Amino acid sequence: MEAIILAGGLGTRLRSVVRDVPKPMAAVNGRPFLEHLMRYWTTRGVRRFVLSVGYLSEVIVDYFGERFEGVPLSYALEEQPLGTGGGLLCALPRIEGACCLALNGDTFFDVDPAQLEALHRRRGVAAAMALFEAPPQGRYMGVLLGEDGRVSKLSVPIDQGAKFCNGGVYWLRKDAFEGSGFEAGGKCSLEADLFEWALAHGAGIAGLPHTGLFIDIGVPEDLLRAGTILAGRNPH
Repeated sequence: MEAIILAGGLGTRLRSVVRDVPKPMAAVNGRPFLEHLMRYWTTRGVRRFVLSVGYLSEVIVDYFGERFEGVPLSYALEEQPLGTGGGLLCALPRIEGACCLALNGDTFFDVDPAQLEALHRRRGVAAAMALFEAPPQGRYMGVLLGEDGRVSKLSVPIDQGAKFCNGGVYWLRKDAFEGSGFEAGGKCSLEADLFEWALAHGAGIAGLPHTGLFIDIGVPEDLLRAGTILAGRNPH
């Protein structure tokens, strides 16, 4: 199993507490959040990572090098900020198989990738995404699911009937976005551009509601909360 980790963001909302490292390198219990993330996914079967890096990429490369606890690492470098979609498109050519996981570098979601893969295969879609239960309010937009388990609409306000939110863990085909008009080296959003294209052109996205632990370190208060929640999960 291969996994792309999107780790190229600027992390502007964390600048008050994380100033000189990329957001995925923010310290959680004395170790970079990205280290917790990769350790978890190796326990889930990932045997190769492709890290899509940009802002302060040298911090990540210098820290991890070419392997993480025996697992090979490859890097896809954004010369300029390309957004989540652009970062993914830069990394996909480095994937060796036909499918892979794609992971947000600032979220932790306890999900079984075998369930995502099975859903992806069963529905015959471009991508399958893990979903967490929508909170009553907050900074997240919702996702609408049809009765067939396919995503019918993205970026829906929670108060408009959305029961789930995007958890930042995806299973997708390497060629999922061929023909979209978006290419490696161009700037685009994974959610607003690539996924919306997949919905509009019949490629399809399936959603997997999941109750596993979810953490997003995108704002200072949740970064602090992550230390408590992750304590003891990754003891190495």
